[in-house]
Amino acid sequence: MIPPREVVITGLGLISPVGNDVETGWTQLLNGRSGIGPITRFDTTNMPVTIATEVKGFEAGNYMDSKGARRMSRFAQFAVAAAQLAADDAKLTLADDERRRAASAIATGSGGAIDTMDEVLVLNERGPARVSPFYIPIMAPNMGACQVSMHLGLRGPALASVAACASGLYSYMEAKQLIESGRCDVVLAGGTEAALHPLPIAALANMRALSRRNDEPTRASRPFDRDRDGFVFGEGAAVMVIESEARAKARNAKVYAELAGGGLSCDAFHITAPLEDGSGAQDAMTEALRASELRPEDIDYIAAHGTGTPLNDASETRAVKLAFGEHAYKLSLSSPKSMVGHLLGGAGAVGALAAVLPQAVELLAPGGRLAVISFHSLEDRLVKQFLRAGSRECVCPPQQPVCTCGAQPALRLVGRKAIKATADEIAANPRSRSARLRVGEKLGIRNSEWRVASGAPGHMRN
Repeated sequence: MIPPREVVITGLGLISPVGNDVETGWTQLLNGRSGIGPITRFDTTNMPVTIATEVKGFEAGNYMDSKGARRMSRFAQFAVAAAQLAADDAKLTLADDERRRAASAIATGSGGAIDTMDEVLVLNERGPARVSPFYIPIMAPNMGACQVSMHLGLRGPALASVAACASGLYSYMEAKQLIESGRCDVVLAGGTEAALHPLPIAALANMRALSRRNDEPTRASRPFDRDRDGFVFGEGAAVMVIESEARAKARNAKVYAELAGGGLSCDAFHITAPLEDGSGAQDAMTEALRASELRPEDIDYIAAHGTGTPLNDASETRAVKLAFGEHAYKLSLSSPKSMVGHLLGGAGAVGALAAVLPQAVELLAPGGRLAVISFHSLEDRLVKQFLRAGSRECVCPPQQPVCTCGAQPALRLVGRKAIKATADEIAANPRSRSARLRVGEKLGIRNSEWRVASGAPGHMRN
């Protein structure tokens, strides 16, 4: 029997609507700069939804051979770029005899679906002779993993889970299993998506899954907000280098975090709607705790799915309470979708990447083990979760991490020290200079350091 192997994360790569590298993306998240805007990739005339989160300034030739890039779908280009950035960050080098023990696990929700749509038009309008001979290897969902393996010379397994919004997180589970089993020593794992096209936008809009706040895009995606009306569709990719702790130590690699464990479950209920009581997601969280040998009290932060749809956010809140009991009221919880949108197959990968950044660890637990992360806004030794101001008084318990009563406080403060009086003071008048001065005295923040910006959840910031 192979003894258990510890699994760690040593490299991060990001291609996203808020930046095409980790440092830029992190800075944008900290500053509350939304990646949501009008769709520019196609004509939105007569479309019910005209906003999305597009990756901007991406040049595939900066990360790979230009000829090879032309034979890839956009989702695979994102995957290769993010994988190259992660490998560079990890300073990953592989000897020939190590490549057979190196794998890729790149998940996606739709793969090259946009290429299928485009080639159907070619077939119908120009005839079969004009259909691209590269269509099949371009559109296949596993081509993200295959292209990463070819680009980096990984000769171990090339895996590609297709599990809708959960796809990106599946890849991390697969990486852990490959390493724990002894089959591999290192895995490039993550999720990618690039399906911005009139057809899926129209379908999701007709499903009533998308926000229709076309006139205020930066306020459209509002996870856990009383007035949420759907998510904002987006594109992007995140990839991590995941390897055995022994290998990381042997090469003196920096370690971002330990990948302790995870859980998978299925609602077995509906093709799009979650179980209303939250029990399906509860099963996954409970299994993750068991697999990680952790108690509910050991967890401080949840990187929530938080799509901003009425059904998901209510169900997810119930799931957290079921899984964590009374400890749920002490947890911090947030979703980056307020700024990056919903990247489907890349969504979980991006959320997990933000959760292991060293800047967050240092801000939240200086010199110690990571306890809490919120990537909406951070301040030294204190996490501030800023939520959209509402017109009704919130009657939720002050320690509750998200509002579920139908109101919405202007500000909740959570972190290593809960300062309810401070939260109440700013919630009463979030733009009051005198209130900020009094809060600053309590927190040691100079008034000149405070800035207040309107926008979607997470957009107020110090």
